[in-house]
Amino acid sequence: MFYRQGSPAMYYAYAAFPVYFWAGVLQQVPLVRQIAASYTQLAVRWRPAAFVGVYVVILEALVYAYFDRRVYSAAFALLALVWPLAVSPRFRREHTALLGLWSGVCLLTSVFTLLPVERNDHLGLVIVGGALITLSGVAAWHYSAAFTLPPPGAGVKEARQAVALDRLMLLVQTLLVGVATVLGPLTSKETERRGHLPRLYQLSCWTVLVAATLLPFVHGSRRGRGGAHDQHYLYRLVTIYLAFATPFVLLTVSYESLFYFAYSSVLLLWLAIERALYYEQAERQLLAPTHNTRLSHLAPSAMAPRRLGISDMRLGVMFLFFVNVAFFGTGNVASLASFSLDSVYRLITIFDPFLMSALLLFKIFIPFFLVSAVFGVLNRSLELPPFSLFLFVLSTTDVMTV
Repeated sequence: MFYRQGSPAMYYAYAAFPVYFWAGVLQQVPLVRQIAASYTQLAVRWRPAAFVGVYVVILEALVYAYFDRRVYSAAFALLALVWPLAVSPRFRREHTALLGLWSGVCLLTSVFTLLPVERNDHLGLVIVGGALITLSGVAAWHYSAAFTLPPPGAGVKEARQAVALDRLMLLVQTLLVGVATVLGPLTSKETERRGHLPRLYQLSCWTVLVAATLLPFVHGSRRGRGGAHDQHYLYRLVTIYLAFATPFVLLTVSYESLFYFAYSSVLLLWLAIERALYYEQAERQLLAPTHNTRLSHLAPSAMAPRRLGISDMRLGVMFLFFVNVAFFGTGNVASLASFSLDSVYRLITIFDPFLMSALLLFKIFIPFFLVSAVFGVLNRSLELPPFSLFLFVLSTTDVMTV
């Protein structure tokens, strides 16, 4: 019908998406049957209803957070204090340091949604945030031998060269973050002193921004003998974190770089805890999954793919929570602070609506890129079918419109 009417191509997408969406929903029919069957047992009849009820309450709390950012601070405080107590005693004993870091970083991140969204230039905070990111990059480079893998099937010499190049890439990315930490405030001071943006500083900022953004794409497309270069999931996430840190620091005017460091840390800890919880649960059920680290190995088993369960509701609501924090951590829907032009004056001063808007949107989207990358690795680590968690979250967000 669309063809006969000469409809635009977008009409085909409108028609195809519901088909794809409901196909994913129908794949979860066994989950619905599992929930219905659980009601036949009186002892566990309340559990699915309790999970759903708590999930709906949390979704409505996220809606209220649109109007009061302090809700996110309260949520981080609860995550810091309650979640470590909700896990099993064995898990607490075996992962004391991990849970301690989680509590500390959650409390640190909770501070940002208490700060005002109307920000003035504060170069001291920019430097402190950039320095923390740089130090984290140095730490990642120092310990990178533990999560740097050679290409599959590579010889000894080729494997050493690949690992050395991977570590060098981390060092280069860290160096670019350090350069951006110094170059950004220096450019602002020189622009204020001279009354215009010096050409040399402008070219330097653009060079650092473009080089840092393209590095992970160039490095990820590198080929090894026997197929694509297969990286450790943690190494890939660290390269993404450092790659986007450089433009984020360059476009920072206040505490945003500190938020970037804290937010990235809490995402990484969330991934580590969820993976550890999944492996502990699988061991209790005598499934004994392998602790895979290569990206290509983080995939559901073709023989017996795992389906979504009631406990996966936690993953969905955590993802929604972090998506909201990605924006509201430093901004507000009712405020134009996140769209201030001050953050692009280090790159361009001539009024150019398209370029300025592109730079501002790029800065705003960077935290979303991070949470998407972590969520993708988490989906594969838990041996779930592709897009299953995303479709679950998408199918429940309508509750937030009520």
